[in-house]
This record gives sequence, structure tokens and C-alpha cells, in this order.
Amino acid sequence: MPFVLASVFGISLVDGTLPGEKFFLPWLDGYCGGCVWRSQRPQPFVESATYWRLPLTVWLDRLQASENGLSSGEATSRLKRFGSNVLGANGQRSWWLFWMQAVGNPLVMILLLAAFMSAGLGEVVNATLIITIVLFSVALNAWQSHRSYIAAEALRLSVATEARVLRDGQTVMLPSAAVVPGDVLELSAGDLVAADAYLLEAKDLFTDQAALTGESLPSAKQVTVEGMAASELDEARHVVFAGSSILSGTARALVIQTGLDTIWGSLAACLREEPTPTAFERGMQAFSVLILKVVLALVVLVFLILSVLKHPMMESLMFAIALGVGLTPEFLPMILSVTLAAGARRMAARQVIIKHLQAIENFGCMDVLCTDKTGTLTEGVVSLVRWVDVNGAASEAVLDAAALNSYFETGIHNPLDEAILRVCGPCGDGWHKVDEIPFDFHRRRLSVVVVGASGCRMIVKGAPEGVFEACCSARDVEGMTWREQAEATFRHLSEAGLRVLAVAERRVDGLPPFEPEDERGLTLLGFLAFADQPREGIPEVLDALQQDGIRLVMLTGDNEWVTRRVCEAVGLDASRLMRGADLDLVRDDALPQIVREVNVFARLTPEQKHRVIEGLKRAGCVVGYLGDGINDTLALRKADVGISVMNAVPIAREAAAIILLQKRLDVLHQGVLEGRRSFVNVMKYVMMNASSNFGNMLSMAFAALFLPFLPLLPLQILLNNLLYDLSQVALASDTVDEWTLRTPRHWNVTAIWHFMWMMGPVSSLFDCLTFGVLLWIFAADVPLFRTGWFVESLLTQTLVILVLRSRGIHWHSRPSTMLIVSIVMVCSVACWLPYSRLAQYFDFIALPPHVLGTMVVLAMLYLITAYRVNQIMRASTLIQT
Repeated sequence: MPFVLASVFGISLVDGTLPGEKFFLPWLDGYCGGCVWRSQRPQPFVESATYWRLPLTVWLDRLQASENGLSSGEATSRLKRFGSNVLGANGQRSWWLFWMQAVGNPLVMILLLAAFMSAGLGEVVNATLIITIVLFSVALNAWQSHRSYIAAEALRLSVATEARVLRDGQTVMLPSAAVVPGDVLELSAGDLVAADAYLLEAKDLFTDQAALTGESLPSAKQVTVEGMAASELDEARHVVFAGSSILSGTARALVIQTGLDTIWGSLAACLREEPTPTAFERGMQAFSVLILKVVLALVVLVFLILSVLKHPMMESLMFAIALGVGLTPEFLPMILSVTLAAGARRMAARQVIIKHLQAIENFGCMDVLCTDKTGTLTEGVVSLVRWVDVNGAASEAVLDAAALNSYFETGIHNPLDEAILRVCGPCGDGWHKVDEIPFDFHRRRLSVVVVGASGCRMIVKGAPEGVFEACCSARDVEGMTWREQAEATFRHLSEAGLRVLAVAERRVDGLPPFEPEDERGLTLLGFLAFADQPREGIPEVLDALQQDGIRLVMLTGDNEWVTRRVCEAVGLDASRLMRGADLDLVRDDALPQIVREVNVFARLTPEQKHRVIEGLKRAGCVVGYLGDGINDTLALRKADVGISVMNAVPIAREAAAIILLQKRLDVLHQGVLEGRRSFVNVMKYVMMNASSNFGNMLSMAFAALFLPFLPLLPLQILLNNLLYDLSQVALASDTVDEWTLRTPRHWNVTAIWHFMWMMGPVSSLFDCLTFGVLLWIFAADVPLFRTGWFVESLLTQTLVILVLRSRGIHWHSRPSTMLIVSIVMVCSVACWLPYSRLAQYFDFIALPPHVLGTMVVLAMLYLITAYRVNQIMRASTLIQT
């Protein structure tokens, strides 16, 4: 019931927000001033909205900083003074907070209130035992939630974003949380900005700050030491903001504000946007609503009927509430946390790091995986194999010009430049860089302007299509126009499976700065051709993914010829390849049908990748996207499951929910199977708890209507429910049938409803049979009746776990050792309790041996019947989870 109410009121029970947090923490913050469990947050130097108006010299003086950064000792001191650079509480949440959140759950409060009312009526022993059982349940839930939180935090911190910072005069990589005011950041393309910072140096710097300003176009930045009286964020050109990302260029910047004092921090604190519910969260919500409706109807109906039948009002209320407790899976938050945390640890052992626990379920139900080819289908190690002129003949002039471009460019880290320099070695002697026009994903080219003994040259390198449009001629063309010859050579190299860059140049006059508009009138020199071999074993991995219900869709910026050759090499069907230009012609309403049928998309821009993923989601697919570059960020955020790799650029790592320690599809495939395994174990608890409890509650409600006494006391119901839930905690470690891992897993509330209505009445039928045996054969009095049914009920619903945990042949599906031990222990307690000294506190009596034996026989008959019903449902495919 706590879970049900929490879910209905929008409380997240998995990673991100702890059980009851939205209900409880506002009260806690208001009562305690927000400083009991959160570290005391320091006051900022100045209001966040005005700091960029002050000159740089003022900040250097106020922060007692220099352009060479801080010393390690001073940085440590400031970290203690200003706190960690995080958008939330500093440090981990204390264990007692989990206790208070669990106790603050609405139904727990109702049960405690009812117990206190009972004590006020003189039922002190009864009230004490109820409070003891409730607090034990709360303690177990809080303890497991705390353990899961610690495990999730450890995994999240293992892939925390890092920043390049000047410390002790040298550049070091530090976790972004360690950045303090006065630090000097070094920034380049692909970096996430770790804090609000004042620019000290900037070269061709463009940032994406759409999350702050809503402006989708890149923001150009420049150094202004005198400050700027800007009234809007996008007017502050000399400041970079936390939460923005570097699109191109390089910079050094002085950190002014960190953590919640940044502009991003203030927005996060005041205007926190609720994330779109995932498929898993939507399923939990639907299940919660289902259980809540059944609980409310049952509790209200039973209470009214018992009142009409003249049962004591307080006893009727306690019995009705206990029925509600018995019907709800109140241990589900704990089971969920334990199962997902255990799954996250297993996935970490398989080199898959989970940043958010709820991503495990989305990983498990993913049925489409979108990925680039480089480093995934291919080795990702690029080698320069050919350098040719426009006619296709080897040309050292092309190699020399490309080497100068690669040597002097300072923008995006590019393995193609590394491949060029591995062939040429150091090549900057005698040349001096004048300016640079950085790469962007629309021009798809990069230019450097260098001066040497032969004059001033603009050398341009990039995608052939991007370079062609800036050229007006080509060197040493033979037999046809330069454009026709260039395109023929380009196509010939591409059809050989090589990745191709074009190189062009022109003589320039004038002074910097040079702009993209100056890239005109170029002479095409020739082409560079690179090879990236397909990974070994990829065809087998693709076949395994397909057999497990995952369709691979390639989204690449490369041309269609290279893409087709790679697809042929790895066995991916490229018969219906679509280019980005053709995709733009597809109407939005036709897009879902197109993306269902096309497996390979080439020459895509980042926006087009985003559109493909949107179309797949509209087609009803659960989409995963694997990417590691700046241009993958939009797609990573749009996908249901964003997947990146450990060596990805920081902005891609931050946008992803899952991190692979190796960019290999077989590693990802194993992670998907682990995600499905975790989901299956969660569903075991949901299905069995819902059906078994529903059957028992039907039995008690029926008996309450026709018996002159309550079939079980409220305290006995709570004890039965607690012991049953304890037997299921080990489901988190249970083994899973291999066949259940072969298809994506989804919530199916309709299937849960059918399972409740099939298995619940079967359980209730045997309970009624037990009633008849106890009343008509053994002529049981009230204590004997309650004790006998308590034992039979607990034995049947606990032992049936072994039957319902699998829908296969059960001797082929061995449960985990921990599950067997927990079931045996609970069943032993059920049989031992009536003969123990505790029996008097729960109003039990010692059962005669023949009565106990009969209860065991009835339990065995129920297991046989449940097995047959389970097989019938499997054969009729009634239940599909």
C-alpha cells in the first residue's frame, strides 16, 4: 500500500528520487531549514544575474586568483568552504533519512495511528505487536533502499564528468564536482562546461547553451576584460555557463560560480522539469492504479459489511486496513531497488555501467538499436592508406597540405588528423599559423591559414561535398571538367570501402580574422583515403541480436558507397539504404512506416539522426542509441536508452544513461540480457504477490461475511503478510529461464490482471476447502480455526513461489539457493510458531498433529493444482510478460 499511494502521487521509487521523497522532503526541509541532511551551502560572491558585468580584474582580485590557476592546497580549502560543484546535496544521504522517508509513507502512518487508537482502547499488547511488525518492515525497506542507493551512487560516480583544470601551474583532469571558484578551466570542442566562468582566452569559440537560453543556434564567445552590461544570458559573450557545451574552438576561463550558485543551478533548483516517464515508470503507474482500485473497493466494502453485521467498529476498521495491507505489494520498492541494484552490479562486471537504475528496464525492453558504424561495426582504428590527386594518382602535394592543416588545427579531436600525422610526422617547421576557421557539422570542413617562405595559404580539409562547393577549379585535371573528374575519383575510392577527405587551398591576402565566407575560390588538390576494417565476429553478434529481438539500424554521416561496403562485410542488409537528403523529403506522417523498413541511413546530420529516432519511437519501438561524439548528443537525449562509451566526449557521456567500458556490440548484448533478467525477477514478485494476496484477501473477505467471527485477527494478517514478503526478497537473486531472455520485456498490466483472476480464485478455493475441513471435520473452535488457516495460508502462498516463478518444466528451472533457503525458513517458522512461546502474543494455539498434517496435505494439493493452471495459461499464451 505505501508503494501504491506513493506511485499514484507521482513518487519515483527507483534511482533519482527515493521512496517518499516528494512527499516527505518538502516537510523535512521546511521543518529543519534545509540544513539537517544537506550541507550548509555557502553564499555566492555576488548575485548570479550580475557577475558578468564586472571587469575581469575585479574577479581576479576578489577571488584572489591568477590566470595560472590555484594551488592544490588552496583548492582543497575552497572545496571545504564552497562545497562540491554539484546540483544537489553535498555528500551522500544519511541512513536515517531513508528511515524517515519510509516512516513518512502515508499507509505506515495510518497503521501506526490505528495501533495507537487500539492501545487507547486497552489493547496494549496487540498495538505493540502491530507497531513492531510495521517498524521491522520499515527498517528492512530503509536498509535495502540505502544499500541500493550506495551501490547506484558508486556506479554513477565511476562515470562522472571530468574537467581540465590548471592546478599548480599544470593541466590536470579532475571530477567536475572538485571544481571551485578561482579555478582556471581549459575548454575545447566536445567539453561540458563545469561551472560559470569568465573567459581569459578564446579562439573560434562557439557554445551550445540552448538549455539555458532556448536559443538553438550556437553562441559565439569572445574575450572582454572590461565586463559587459548584458541583461540577457545570450548577450554575455565573454562568459561560459555551466550546463552548456563547447561546439568548436578552444578557451581558458576563470571559474566564478559553482554548484547551485550557477545560472544552471538556480534553474535546476527553481524550475526543475519533470522528466518524461520511461516505459518502466509508466508500467509501474498503471499497476499501482490497478492495485489501488482493488484495495479501495475491497477495504470500503468489507468495513461497511462488517459494521452492518454488528462487529465492533474498531476491530472492523483494523481488519479492513489489514486486508488492504495484505493485498498490496508494499515490499515492491525494496524488491525493485534490490533487483535493479543487483542487476547493475552484474552489468558492471560485464563492463556495462548504469548511471540511472531505471535505465535497466528500458535496456531490457529495447527492440531497436541505432548506432554509427565507426568503432562499433568496424575496429575504429583509422589508417591513412592513399593520398591522390584529382585524377587518382599518388600526390605528395596533397599529403603535405593535409599535414599542415592537421598539425595546426586546434578544434575537434579527430582520429583522421592523428592518422595523417602518423604518416607525415612533425611538419610545422618553416610555417606559422595565422588563423583557423573551425569545423562545424553544416559546412563539414575546417580551414587553417598559414604563412611561410612561399607566402600565405588557406588550406581546407573536409568532407568532399563540403569542399567541392567552395572550389572553383582543380589542379592537373585530365580529360573532363574538374568537378566530373573529382566526383569520379571520389566515388571510385568510396566504392572501395575507403573513407575520403578532400583537400583544397588558395593564396590569401589580408589580415585575420578569417570567416567561413572567405572559404571561396579554392583549388582542389586531391583526396585522402582512410581504411577502418570491420570488427572480427560482428556478423555473429548481429545474428545474436536479431535472434534476441533487437533490430540494428545504422545511422552514419559517411557516404552511401562506404556504408554499403561495410554493411556487406558485416552481413547487414543495406538493400534499402536511405540518404539524409532523401529523408528530408519524407513527410512526418509517413516517417514511422519508412523507418520500420529501412535499416541503413547514410549522409545524416545530427538533426536527421534525431528525426529517425523520433520516427522509430512514434512507430512504437523502444529505441536505444549508441554514440560517442558531439554530433550524437541530440540522438542520445531523444532515445529511450542513451548508450555511450567510457572514452566518449564528456557531453555524450553526460547525455547517456548507460556507459560501456568497451565500444563493442557483444558487450552491449550481454548488458541487454542482464537488463531483461532484472526485469523478469521484478515481474515474478509482482505476479505472484498480486495473485496470491488477492486470493487470500478474497478468502478472508468471504469468511468475514459468513462466519460469526473474524477468520484472522488484524495482527495475524500483518504477520502472515510480513513472513510471505520476506520469503520473496530472495527473488532478486533468482535464476531466470533462458527463453525469457530471448525477447524484449515489457510491463503488461492486462496480463497481471488476468493472472490475478486466474490464480487468485484457485487459492481462494483451497482456502474455502480448508475452512470446511476445519469447521466440519475437526469442529475447530475460533483459536484452532485461526491457527490452522494461518499455517495453511502461509504454506500455500510461500511454497507456490517454486511453482509460479517459472512457466517452464520446473525441474529444468532450478531456483537460486538463496530463494530455496528463504522459502524453507518461512515455512519452518509457519509450522513452529503455534508451538513456540510467541504463540500467546498472536492468539495461536498448538495444532494437533493430525490437523497440522492435514494442512500440509492441502498445501501440496494446492501446489499440484497451481502447477496445472500455470501450464494451461502458458499453453493458451494468456499471460505474456
